[in-house]
Amino acid sequence: MKFLLFLSIALLLSACWPSSVSFIDNGSMPEEWKTFSVRTLENNAPNTPISYAPQLSEQLKDGIQNNTRLLLNPETGKGEVYVEGKINTYSVTPVAIQEGDNSAQNRLTISVQFTIFVSAPKEEKMNLTSTRFVDFDSNTDLATVERTLLEEINTQIVQDVINKLLSNW
Repeated sequence: MKFLLFLSIALLLSACWPSSVSFIDNGSMPEEWKTFSVRTLENNAPNTPISYAPQLSEQLKDGIQNNTRLLLNPETGKGEVYVEGKINTYSVTPVAIQEGDNSAQNRLTISVQFTIFVSAPKEEKMNLTSTRFVDFDSNTDLATVERTLLEEINTQIVQDVINKLLSNW
């Protein structure tokens, strides 16, 4: 009796055992996806630094290459995945209002609207709007911290695009 119980438990557990174990995330990207390209982002937001659109575009290329198996196709518009987008918002607003209508912090907010075109295994168009922000001390001049803030926001925006590619959420 104990033997049958042990045998049935062993069979049940073996049915649940994983067929393979790996620490590499293969993601859910289709096997047909080999290459991608990124068009330099369009800047539609006032007050955006002139170099911001190309900077974010290059960070997007680097992020996709370094975090997925996709290879960069140097020809814009070529590849199984093609990304283009527009920077729609670049604003600094006061937050954490204190006594006397003074703010303790300011918030830099950036919003980018992406369109991702997929040519394989079937033609598809995905849209993604990534809005990210970072707060900084209101006594600090934006020009002195802007580079650091942009790097932080760009990292988050690039991760949003990668998440969209890997999971199509």
